[in-house]
Amino acid sequence: MIVELGHFLLACALAAALLQSTLPVVGAFRNEARLMAVGTTGALASFTLIGLSYLALTWAYVTSDFSVINVWENSHSLMPMVYKISGVWGNHEGSMMLWLLILAFFSALVAGFGGNLPKSLKANALAVQGWITVAFLLFILLTSNPFLRTFGIAELTPRRRRVATSTRCCRISAWRSIRRCSISAMSASPSASPSPSPP
Repeated sequence: MIVELGHFLLACALAAALLQSTLPVVGAFRNEARLMAVGTTGALASFTLIGLSYLALTWAYVTSDFSVINVWENSHSLMPMVYKISGVWGNHEGSMMLWLLILAFFSALVAGFGGNLPKSLKANALAVQGWITVAFLLFILLTSNPFLRTFGIAELTPRRRRVATSTRCCRISAWRSIRRCSISAMSASPSASPSPSPP
């Protein structure tokens, strides 16, 4: 339940970041203080929601909730607590969450302590930070979701778990091979044809 709550809070943070990224720009353009103030509220709400979502992911690691794919792939029930907590950001999905949390923290600092800035500058700065937050949230929710469940893989017998793990490893290695080939194809430049020598 806590994992689903963390996922829901991340989706709510996306909604708050969308408001933060649009309404302050409109307010700065029209010189409306109420719309510019939405940037402050949105930044503080985004930071709170992302922080609570990160705590939900940390809770899944601390309690060894192996029904979460991220925990199942990157943790162990016999790990010391310090490694469980640091394991939250020791993988791709968790490091993206930590990066997002740091970004939201600095947005909240601008929102909370940027009172000496001109209102339009503060609104535009918070809106730009909101755009970046929206991009990271969309990336996390659509491609690197740390809250996905295993749908019973953790409860499989050891033999079936090995089969499920090897199938997953085959998919990952195939994906990496495809990505490596596409990168090498993009980086390979066509060989320059030698210029004809003058007669």
